[in-house]
Amino acid sequence: MSQIPSVSPLDPAFSRQPSDGFSAMKTEDFIRIIFTELANQDPFSPSDSAALLDQLNSIRAIESNIDLMEQLQALVFENKLAAAANLIGKRVAGLTASFERVSGTVVSVVREGRNVTLELDNGFRVPLESLETIEEVTG
Repeated sequence: MSQIPSVSPLDPAFSRQPSDGFSAMKTEDFIRIIFTELANQDPFSPSDSAALLDQLNSIRAIESNIDLMEQLQALVFENKLAAAANLIGKRVAGLTASFERVSGTVVSVVREGRNVTLELDNGFRVPLESLETIEEVTG
């Protein structure tokens, strides 16, 4: 009777896995584990292949949800950037990153990582989320 080999974190085949285990597991890793399990199972007491397929489908659904979330986050960021670009030439007031209350006319939009910041004509920068007022400049 064959047994499934034990998996040790010291095994060189798994040395690329980070210490947080399953959260960093990719579909390829899971498929490799499934095939290892199937190849080493007891032929008189086989594993439930339906359960393995359910697990694989669950992993794919999670990956799909993660991809969708990343795409939605990118879309939200693009919308923030477009909204900020529409403020160029308008007078705004708000708080700087150091919580200083400032106002001025928006001259440019700056992307700082995942944040969108408005650069004012007086040199101050106001994060888009910290805006308090927006005024149309007339005349």
